[in-house]
Amino acid sequence: MLNRVIASLAHDDVSFAKVAEFIEKDTVLAGNILRLVNSPLYGLRGTVGSVRHAVSLLGINKLRNAVLGVSAAQMWCSLRTPPGWSMASFNHHSVSVAILSDLLAQQLPVRDAAGAFVAGLFHDLGLLLIAIGLPLEYRQLLTLCEKDPEKSLEHEIEILGLTHAELSSDVAAAWNLPKSIRSAVRYHIQPDLDPAGADGLALSRIIHAADAYVCATGSQFCAMETEVRGSEDALDTLGLGEQLPVVLSEFENELAAMQPYFMAA
Repeated sequence: MLNRVIASLAHDDVSFAKVAEFIEKDTVLAGNILRLVNSPLYGLRGTVGSVRHAVSLLGINKLRNAVLGVSAAQMWCSLRTPPGWSMASFNHHSVSVAILSDLLAQQLPVRDAAGAFVAGLFHDLGLLLIAIGLPLEYRQLLTLCEKDPEKSLEHEIEILGLTHAELSSDVAAAWNLPKSIRSAVRYHIQPDLDPAGADGLALSRIIHAADAYVCATGSQFCAMETEVRGSEDALDTLGLGEQLPVVLSEFENELAAMQPYFMAA
């Protein structure tokens, strides 16, 4: 169902009626879309009770983000994770970075801005897969990163032979996501290494800045994320100037509205 909705949104001549038809077949997704459009974020008069009306009000970009966020949260929550892993914290962090990345990309001359939400949502997916598929190695990495947080990437390479960012990028490739999203995910920790940055502002720099800000404001869910420490001022380097406080205010409002639909207990 998620694949069908996303595929339909990729077409320029997308039919709202067709998208609504797909969403209506998933009761949970339809319910969350209706709850979202009726939230204070949109300040609508009256109550929207039709999925088709909700789809037309949200618009393509917001609808895509909502479908992705809700569906990903549902998918992740069905997984069995090791002791100590908080799916609620992982969801909160991932969605926070996704929302902020999307808002930043709308204000900056970044290529492939439409992929910012997806890249932000999946940037740490490799951490989830390591915790599920390699629980012993995951616990070993946590111990090493807690003792020596400045070398978290080195610890990952030593134990796993790759970083969680590379693993996240591999998953994006397996899911046939665009190359720009795969590159942004792969280099979100070290955007200076992203070849896409040679011709301008790379999407990986947006994800890095959003990740650093979210972690600095208290949504760092894992000791293996310490590689973004010291990057709290990454937002300032993007050149938004006086527009930055406006973006951050919109981020807080949008996160507050979307959080109940994306976060798992």
